[in-house]
Amino acid sequence: MIIESLLDTDLYKFTMMQVALHHFPAAQVEYRFTCRTPGVLLAPHIEAIRGEIAHLCSLRFTEEELDYLRSLRFIKSDFIDFLGLFHLNARAVNVQPAVDATGRPTGGIDLRISGPWLHTILFEVPLLAIMEEVYYRGMQPAPDLAAGRQRLSDKISALQAPGFDGVRIADYGTRRRYSRIWHEEVLTRLKAGLGVQLAGTSNVMFAMRLGLTPLGTMAHEYLQACQALGPRLRDSQTFALETWAHEYRGDLGIALSDAYGLQAFLRDFDLYFCKLFDGARHDSGDPIAWAEAVIEHYRKHRIDPRTKTLIFSDALTVDRVVQLYRLFQDSAQLAFGIGTNLTHDLGYPAAQMVIKMTRCNGQPVAKISDSPGKNQVFDPAYVTYLRQVFQIPPETMLPETEPEGG
Repeated sequence: MIIESLLDTDLYKFTMMQVALHHFPAAQVEYRFTCRTPGVLLAPHIEAIRGEIAHLCSLRFTEEELDYLRSLRFIKSDFIDFLGLFHLNARAVNVQPAVDATGRPTGGIDLRISGPWLHTILFEVPLLAIMEEVYYRGMQPAPDLAAGRQRLSDKISALQAPGFDGVRIADYGTRRRYSRIWHEEVLTRLKAGLGVQLAGTSNVMFAMRLGLTPLGTMAHEYLQACQALGPRLRDSQTFALETWAHEYRGDLGIALSDAYGLQAFLRDFDLYFCKLFDGARHDSGDPIAWAEAVIEHYRKHRIDPRTKTLIFSDALTVDRVVQLYRLFQDSAQLAFGIGTNLTHDLGYPAAQMVIKMTRCNGQPVAKISDSPGKNQVFDPAYVTYLRQVFQIPPETMLPETEPEGG
């Protein structure tokens, strides 16, 4: 089976799950699946996907896995006790063939997840890994692994070129990997080739198996959920950051900057938060403009940006990493999270599949990123209201067309 451990997911799922346990244990949420890549037909694979979901829901955390999580200083003992009893419930997932407005099958799937946030948060990443691998088993069952290994070697060599020994990259590629087996091979080769230049991986299972550092803090769904969980919508971003700091007391101090676009983030990220958090993560929009704006923001607040960390994680390639490192190595501490370009670089593009939270406690939630193609618009009226509340100009709100399933 594709998923063989509940640790085969990103670290930020556990860090957000711990916040949900301690602060929002009764929150009810809904998620929906979208495929942004045209022509990806998953309906023929629906029975295989259902079988993989059933297997995923049969898994439990082992004592060895719980001991590993317990060794992470920011994971608390009561959360480990909860995970010792935890399993995913297949009844929370509904997956059907997608149909258009006339009721005709589109060839895609309609996948929705609903239930308590605390009990559904771990579905997203393994489900995306399942659908990606099931699809490409059929489409590309025998990729050119030799060519993929050569490209990986070239990337390692580029990162080891003179003057780039300070570059630190991390693997962020679980959700769009070609396969679990290829993912492990990539990480093994990166560890052997890069040494300390490999900062770690977002994948907790491989961090445990390979002796790597698990990396991650928060995702968009956390800030989206706080739209419904906070005192009022306008304060939801500051409420999310405050709650995070209260939970982790200085650990995991990287703030996600694009839930409402960069300008809205900077308006809320005042002197207090600039000092409280270690840095910020870029996940949409122009990374150069983003870095320049964040560096200037720190300077405006009389904070030396060289004491802060800027993390780049949006569709990175090694060439892009090299470019950004050259531009900003003297201005701030830098880190780079590379996903698809490491774990799915086998000669053809990965399908852009996502699962996003759409409701929390019965209320619509959404994100408005700095890349219009990443905006999820399931409730246009709510998004219009959100734009007004956070003073987001209309020109940044050019939503993608949501396909009927994926």
